[in-house]
Amino acid sequence: RQRHHLPRRSRPAWSASCFAKGLIGGLGLALLSACGGGGGGSSAPPPAPTPPPVTVAPDPPPDPLPTVAELERASKFAARTTFGLPYSDIEAIAEVGVEDWLEEQFQQPVNRHKPAVDTLKALNNAGRLGEFPTHQIWRVAWWHRTMTAEDVVRQRVAFALSQIFVVGEIDMLADEPWALTTYYDVLLENAFGNFQDLLLDVTLHPSMGIYLSHVNNAKADPVRNTYPDQNYAREVMQLFTIGLYELNLDGSLKQGEDGLPIATYDNDDIAEFAKVFTGLSYGGDDARFGKYWPWFLEPMTMFEEFHEPGEKRLLGGTVLPAGQSGMADIEAAVNNLFEHPNVGPFIGRQLIQRLVRSNPSPDYVERVARAFNGDDTGVRGDMGAVLRAILLDDEAWAPPDPRTSGKMRAPVLRHLSLARQFRATSEDGTFYSLGYALQYFTSQHPLASPSVFNFFLPSHSPQGEIADAGLVAPEFEIVTPTTVIGAVNLTDLGIFHDGQLFDVPEPFPRANLNLSEYVRLADDVGALMDRLDLVMTHGELSDDTRAAIADIVEAVDDPEQRARHAVYLMSISPDFVVAS
Repeated sequence: RQRHHLPRRSRPAWSASCFAKGLIGGLGLALLSACGGGGGGSSAPPPAPTPPPVTVAPDPPPDPLPTVAELERASKFAARTTFGLPYSDIEAIAEVGVEDWLEEQFQQPVNRHKPAVDTLKALNNAGRLGEFPTHQIWRVAWWHRTMTAEDVVRQRVAFALSQIFVVGEIDMLADEPWALTTYYDVLLENAFGNFQDLLLDVTLHPSMGIYLSHVNNAKADPVRNTYPDQNYAREVMQLFTIGLYELNLDGSLKQGEDGLPIATYDNDDIAEFAKVFTGLSYGGDDARFGKYWPWFLEPMTMFEEFHEPGEKRLLGGTVLPAGQSGMADIEAAVNNLFEHPNVGPFIGRQLIQRLVRSNPSPDYVERVARAFNGDDTGVRGDMGAVLRAILLDDEAWAPPDPRTSGKMRAPVLRHLSLARQFRATSEDGTFYSLGYALQYFTSQHPLASPSVFNFFLPSHSPQGEIADAGLVAPEFEIVTPTTVIGAVNLTDLGIFHDGQLFDVPEPFPRANLNLSEYVRLADDVGALMDRLDLVMTHGELSDDTRAAIADIVEAVDDPEQRARHAVYLMSISPDFVVAS
């Protein structure tokens, strides 16, 4: 298809010197008629009747090509809903429209990560992976599945959820490949389901039980002066559902008569919820309370003898009666939190931040919270409705204040988009990576957060213009001089050094970018920049950045190297790193 140059838009100037510092795509048919017969006498038979003209219907006109505006919209949508798509997939989204494409994605079957782990474990047990460490299997499986799964929206949403419902590589979670893999699969399975089910499944997963210490959490024993662990009871409220302070539907803080924020819970509430999360231990063979070795292939099991008896007083005056089962207590406590009015704005705002922009307006948050509450559907907690509200809202495309537009692309997203947008390939179609290079250079890797508070806080505001404007930029919390240079170096390795895109362990084949379609465009720098602008910056590449990159790549004679330099410079440009 012929592509013409895309219009260029103005964005903050970025000089060519930034590159030196390394800062950062008829119908033409004849009518058939009888010729008529010759003469003759009266005995001649009458002439055959003239057949009617035969009209052949024209072929229907081809579907119109997507417009530039439709392609740019599709590109931006792909950046928000996936880990990156090549031009042909962006074009496919534009052809069907973002709304219909999203609905198609909602129907995609779940591509779980556990089957990839099972395959690798079997190969390892058979001695076919050499000296490959077992504890690294889950990492290489995550990269392979994320690179190849067809449910691309679900995979991206699960990654967003993993930054809210945080677990990380500690102790047994780092040693057993099933630990983090089956936890991540819980996020995948519930990504388009109901938030209440998601919360219950997270609560009962052994990995969360280990990470926030409510596995083998026993009822109080006053004689021994031991009481239920309060860790999960606190974090399930503070981080996973309602936050520290009561919120209006638009996410703003409610204020008491004293003008101060109103706390959502206190220490007594934590102690009461801690009683609920007692009596849980691992299932599997030899299941018993106090079992040391975890079993990650099924939820934790309730052992009633170790569950705190008696009533429990929860939020909003809810009282769990004495005598009901431990699992009934847990389900009731999850429901108590699920029904809290804070959940919609608290979770909705964070999902907007992970998928669309760092600073949604109060009206945007309220619309998403209403979708969570089921105002239109009648179903509270419908994640599909929440995602539609987030991704298709008018403000997702045109913020009321341009200063609030955009978010920094986290390092994981930048690195994966490089691989997926530019068609990484390997000899056998596998994309295994340890991810340690990414973690070393950028301080981020999936499920490797240093704490339950994720790599960055939703409220982080870097000093300077952003803080002065009262805005936040969460991803900037892991931006340091070291990680800025590290991200540039990692990009350099992936683009200019074959086989260095991922840190692939032996004996797996290495992956390389396939830039052939960009090499074909390289003789025309304008066309090359147009395509990269469309694929990477959604038609919003600033004139100054475009000119700076074009000046550099025009000085490169070899078409392949010209394409590589153009992709590299786009990848480290502020126009790409900070997405609109």
